[in-house]
Amino acid sequence: MPTSPSSSAQAAQKAVADRLRELMLDAGLQGQELATLCGWNAAKTSRIINAKTAPSDSDIRAWCAACGAEDQAADLIAKSRAADSMFLEWRRMERTGLRAAQESVRPLYERTQRFRAYAPWILPGLVQTRGYTTAILSAIRDRRGLVDDIPAAVEERMVRQHVLHDGNHRFALLIEESVLRSGLGGPEVMALQLRHLLTIGRLPTVSLGVIPFRSDRERAWPVEGFWIYDTAQVSVELVSGYLTVTQPSEIAMYGRAFAELGELAVHGAKARQLITNALDSLD
Repeated sequence: MPTSPSSSAQAAQKAVADRLRELMLDAGLQGQELATLCGWNAAKTSRIINAKTAPSDSDIRAWCAACGAEDQAADLIAKSRAADSMFLEWRRMERTGLRAAQESVRPLYERTQRFRAYAPWILPGLVQTRGYTTAILSAIRDRRGLVDDIPAAVEERMVRQHVLHDGNHRFALLIEESVLRSGLGGPEVMALQLRHLLTIGRLPTVSLGVIPFRSDRERAWPVEGFWIYDTAQVSVELVSGYLTVTQPSEIAMYGRAFAELGELAVHGAKARQLITNALDSLD
């Protein structure tokens, strides 16, 4: 199972900090000496070295200049920016509304060939109906006090679903049975959503698995929802922000978690029966 969902971002930030420390030591400098050359206090040097504070682009340039390693500044700046982008707070991602956040991931969906998604709380966006998406994004807007651009954001998510039918894409979806009975949006919205899910599950490009309720679930317990895009990255939606995992070892951990969860799932007629049972319970 995955460890801390922020460990990939932390590891990337620490790698930048460790390299800056090496440059300082290679130059024969102590923390106070480097701080003086850079024009800041020693406490700032300590925070950067210990990955407590992410250095700005200008901090890295000043650091490299003080160490006589100006040629390494550009590479370190690129790595620092990449580390910073691994974890993106929702308030930054959604500062202009929800539509921009939806648009930002469309290129990733279009270039990915193999999708694996685990849904413990809500259905994956690619299989959502317009009503279900509207209910979810409206709740997010209200909770976070965002700009009201729900119609545009919903439309963007609907447009993104073209990857289900176009191109060389394959989808493996694992959904907890509780998601089928969440009641999001009310009975009418949920009924339409479950009927749509039955249709999507019959697509030749989609493998739909439902993890049923069980009283003896001793392993592969529910974890945070995640998407695996080929073997390039994993995306995780947290309460506080959007995490992008790119370390191969962590991507492999999520892959193993997906496989373990998949062993508990039912597919085909058995999965459709669980969806139908949830649909019948709405009546």
